[in-house]
Amino acid sequence: MMRTMDVAIRCKGLRKTYEGNVEAVRGLDLEIYAEECFGLLGPNGAGKTTTIEILEGLLEPSSGEVEILGNHWRANNRELRELLGISLQETRLAEKLTVRETLELFSSFYRHPRGVDEVMAEMALAEKSNAWVGKLSGGQKQRLAVATALVANPRILFLDEPTTGLDPQSRRQLWDVIRQFQQRGGTVLLTTHYMDEAERLADRIAIIDHGLTIALGTPAELIERLGGQHMVEFDASGKVPGELESWRALPGVEAVHEEDGRVVLSVREPHETIPALLANLQNHQRHLLHLTTRQASLEDVFVHLTGRRMREE
Repeated sequence: MMRTMDVAIRCKGLRKTYEGNVEAVRGLDLEIYAEECFGLLGPNGAGKTTTIEILEGLLEPSSGEVEILGNHWRANNRELRELLGISLQETRLAEKLTVRETLELFSSFYRHPRGVDEVMAEMALAEKSNAWVGKLSGGQKQRLAVATALVANPRILFLDEPTTGLDPQSRRQLWDVIRQFQQRGGTVLLTTHYMDEAERLADRIAIIDHGLTIALGTPAELIERLGGQHMVEFDASGKVPGELESWRALPGVEAVHEEDGRVVLSVREPHETIPALLANLQNHQRHLLHLTTRQASLEDVFVHLTGRRMREE
């Protein structure tokens, strides 16, 4: 968890226009605090990748300001390269190099790198030290990509979809690596398509869509703003057009949407809403086909704000 309120990354009025008229980012403002894990979420085409590439110094903004640990890309390019560790979603590494040779190569780019053996042990790659990159499994390659960022001994770690392709055990291992990096005073900017991962790791989250921030807060705050702590999902016979809004009148219902042909209610007190729901169906001689209840999650917030699930695309 974050322990200071110092700002590690700040962008103000960030804009990026392609071909003169396509606005990928439209005046984005963000502040990411030192020692926090900050989740940047958004559907495809939301401007998330463009924003990250600008922050990483890979792309020039059309306008706006970017400040990282008090530095600016144009004035302090070399200094910033020493402070950042970047793991891209698809890192292409030389397949005829070994794991050790790959990390030694990346280590040579920095003045004060971490020890290669230490990083290999941390990423569970020590046994593959002499294996060619081309012979690694998809999950091992993904762990090596993160290791190339960690060997830089960075103060800020950019992780773009770091657990894609990892098995559950490797995912949790990487979560521990991220927490340990924070405990050593590091700051993490994380993008992920896994809502459970964002909910568990991120101290704060920004959801962006159409080039702007549409929600910002801790996972708990975002779930609370949804209006209910519980979700009631059901399906019933005899559907009629336009009935979705009618369910909003049930006691305790804060929000309603449809998902995969089922009605999803956001409610505060399920024990009040469910009896009223069943009575309504009985009064209209309709049959309940499906009913589940669960705690509200970050996935529900994302669907409510963007109209689609993170992994739909």
